[in-house]
Amino acid sequence: MYGMRMLSVLTCCLSLACASHAFASDKTPSAPEFKLEQFISPETCGGCHSEILEQWTNSMHNLAHKDPVYSRVSQFLRKGLTVEGEIEEAESCVKCHTPVGFVTGFPKEVSDDRSKTPEIATRGIQCDYCHSAVDITKMYNNGLVLSPGQGEDDPGVKYGPFDDAEPDFHEAAFSKLHTESAICGTCHNVKHVAYGTDLETTYTEWENSPYNDADPEKRVDCQDCHMYQRPGIPATGSTERPANPGAAADYSDERPHIFTHYFVGANSGVPAEFGDAEKPAMAEERLKHAATLDLSGITDTKVTVTVTNTGAGHSLPTGVGDLRQVWIELTLSDGAGKPLFRTGIPDDNHVLPDDTVIFRTVLGDGQGNPVLNLAKAREILSDTRIPAKASASHTFDLGMAPKKGQVLQARLLYRGMPQKILNLLPEPALGPLPVVEMAKVSQTL
Repeated sequence: MYGMRMLSVLTCCLSLACASHAFASDKTPSAPEFKLEQFISPETCGGCHSEILEQWTNSMHNLAHKDPVYSRVSQFLRKGLTVEGEIEEAESCVKCHTPVGFVTGFPKEVSDDRSKTPEIATRGIQCDYCHSAVDITKMYNNGLVLSPGQGEDDPGVKYGPFDDAEPDFHEAAFSKLHTESAICGTCHNVKHVAYGTDLETTYTEWENSPYNDADPEKRVDCQDCHMYQRPGIPATGSTERPANPGAAADYSDERPHIFTHYFVGANSGVPAEFGDAEKPAMAEERLKHAATLDLSGITDTKVTVTVTNTGAGHSLPTGVGDLRQVWIELTLSDGAGKPLFRTGIPDDNHVLPDDTVIFRTVLGDGQGNPVLNLAKAREILSDTRIPAKASASHTFDLGMAPKKGQVLQARLLYRGMPQKILNLLPEPALGPLPVVEMAKVSQTL
């Protein structure tokens, strides 16, 4: 821990030469790489790094294994599959969501009995996992190389961004790996284990963005947003990202910047389910500083809405692109507020209409047909997500010419997963996921 600049492994990589690693199949290893007792619990780390432990608690890294949306959806998508490669893909989520368990032998698959997961493994992407990272074998599907110690009696070396740390409990060493965006790519680039389809490309999106500048003064790494954020400071590409002075460990010397460990991403629903009020607010604050909206070209019956990705260092949305929903809601109302035209309004089952303008990827079965289950994804049929610092425009036909006094309003909205999928679950995950207003613009004609 000790404030290391690690974007924690679920969001995190090095050896760029490995980015072209062949991926005919990612077979699950037959034997555990490590013993469970080699890993130190987060609470032990918190004995010296109490503030960082508090930040990490109920983060999406901490909750990666316990997240009820992930666990129930992944198990649901596993059911009914018969093709070997598709079963293998559906079973593989644990490698990033329960990494300590995966590398120590259990769980190896999504369908394993979760109740038998060792306690330390249920803690998600945790201190000793990230700070034992030493290298990368591939830039996707958690290709992280670890060198943990031998448990609390011999914790070994913990790696991070400082070259002068002298902790009492363990040894410490500077790691260039922990100072670059590449550490995020091992889990934030995901390829289908059998078909090689790009299911998540967050690191690649950043790599191809203006934020990946060769000039160190202009470059913005993943850590420069996600590990500068704290309450009241969203730290996006469209806001200031002030340093966070403080001490990496209790009673240690103050440094100009200590990397924060909140790791909220854009998820407000899951931390709230675990009783956290701070992190949902931080997620919403981040979303509200990610994009802008513009209304233009109001001619005859048509209006153009332009969305600009001003704040995200990757595409909007990112993550598994067919599961995240960013869409435009457009309404035309009369002077009394009565709607005359509406689009992008969920129905009574919280499902968006088919004609909603959604920024997303659409996965296909290899024959041009969309698939709902990413385990069946042999191709990408379309990708309408908005790259970093880019814009996307859509022209709507209102079916009528707007009149003086009427109000035209556009909103950009975000939801973590399509309700259409959640409605298929035999039991609810969280109920309807929260819909967050990212941006709004209105015009009285």
